[in-house]
Amino acid sequence: MATILRDLSYRYQWLYDAIARVAAISVGGEARFRQLALQGLTIHSDTHILDLCCGSGQATQFLVKYSQNVTGLDASPLSLQRARQNVPEAVYVEAFAEKMPFADHQFDVVHTSAALHEMQPEQLQAIIQEVYRVLKPGGVFTLVDFHAPTNLIFWPGLSIFLLLFETETAWQLIKTDLVDLLTKIGFDVNQPTLYAGGSLQVIQAKK
Repeated sequence: MATILRDLSYRYQWLYDAIARVAAISVGGEARFRQLALQGLTIHSDTHILDLCCGSGQATQFLVKYSQNVTGLDASPLSLQRARQNVPEAVYVEAFAEKMPFADHQFDVVHTSAALHEMQPEQLQAIIQEVYRVLKPGGVFTLVDFHAPTNLIFWPGLSIFLLLFETETAWQLIKTDLVDLLTKIGFDVNQPTLYAGGSLQVIQAKK
């Protein structure tokens, strides 16, 4: 059942958008959710930003309001087709996040929103290493994704959502110490900022 609902949500944009809007209510709506990872960052019009696993451009639409140099990367041709239609101001590249076709030290900011939980552990490590490679010295990797709730009231809602729309990799992520993983790869990492009873985490890591 989970696989069917997950596949349907990615096949039909209206369904994915509806699910995203409902899921984001706990943090004040989708617009706020998509900008959680941007809080506290200094972004100028010439800041080079990579929207990693950009999907259909849900977060990209906010990034282009800050910078004229936004690149979206995703492995799905269908998602990129939608992203180009939704947010034509960005440049898009079709590639896997664990093998990015970019030069070393190319971006000031790498952003990803609700994507890392879809990766197997070995993929996750490879992706973070790639992010470190493509970031400029002093650049920031900023992300928002699931986290094990610190408030027990939020466990049922998160569990139902993961069971219906995610795979086992989401459960693996909430057991993963991302701060430790990022630190071992070389990042200087702030402690996560938690939202929605701890069920969402925002991490900003500096190269």
